[in-house]
Amino acid sequence: MSKKIPKFLHFYRINGDRSASSMEGQKTVELEREQSTWQHIDLNDAASTEWLEASADLDPIVFNALTATESRPRSFSHKEGVMIVLRGVNLNPGNDAEDMISIRLWVESKRIITTRLRPILSVEDIVKDFSEIQGPKNVGEFLTSLVDKLADRIGDFVNAIEDELGLAEDSLEDFEASELRSTLGSLRRQIAKVRRYLAPQRDALDRLNHISTNVYSDRDRQRLREESDRISRYLEDLDLARERCVVLQEAFLSQMAQQQNTRMYVLSIITAIFLPLSFLTGLLGMNIGGLPGLENPRAFLMVTIGMVSGTIGLAVFFRWKKWI
Repeated sequence: MSKKIPKFLHFYRINGDRSASSMEGQKTVELEREQSTWQHIDLNDAASTEWLEASADLDPIVFNALTATESRPRSFSHKEGVMIVLRGVNLNPGNDAEDMISIRLWVESKRIITTRLRPILSVEDIVKDFSEIQGPKNVGEFLTSLVDKLADRIGDFVNAIEDELGLAEDSLEDFEASELRSTLGSLRRQIAKVRRYLAPQRDALDRLNHISTNVYSDRDRQRLREESDRISRYLEDLDLARERCVVLQEAFLSQMAQQQNTRMYVLSIITAIFLPLSFLTGLLGMNIGGLPGLENPRAFLMVTIGMVSGTIGLAVFFRWKKWI
């Protein structure tokens, strides 16, 4: 297989002073053994996969992990490096945030390779930090910085979920039934999708603290531990948000049932009041001889007065019984 150098999305030499130098077009295999480098690769580019396999000097296990199309967050050490797969919320235009994007990292003491299938904004944040001379000094700081930026956007997503839930709770009585059902259904789907990856991501970050390696320092381990704790808090927030969705749905169903019961109650009262009147009008409406008042010109007035009096009497009775 011929060796090809792909068009890297990003290829930098990490200078150690929080800046980085672009190394596009360099002979990477010789360079990356002498100084710290970062190569960011698009797996949609066929030349990238070929370069990773033929020229990046990677073990097949690492190569397969870097090029896997479907992957859950995980981390493991292999020989002289550490393999990490992480997920971040999808903030690309026209996409759903909960459709989380994966990024794969192979980290050695002097080299870091990252691969992706879809753009992820946290990577661009690091590029911006390098341009402003505020980037990571080495591969260990690069790893912790990327994890921190991924967690920041996850936190923004979780906060947005909580804000939307708070709005739904405050406006429960103003929501249309179909609108509230749609809102709660959407929130629960978003929570489920994000939580699916956050739990293994927390475990992957926690495992990094227990890997024996010189790729990152004790200070980096401390930061990774803090990020793991932060992901745990986000998981707890999502669990609470899920419970709030259930409580809100139950409150909505209770409110709907109460409204239906009130309507049925009113209809029952009206039926109870008019039932004797219906019986009386039905009785007097029979087309048979012998009905009282047929020859009396005041019979209609008397019947009307009697029906009104009966209605008022029933209403007073219901009120006395505290039925209305």
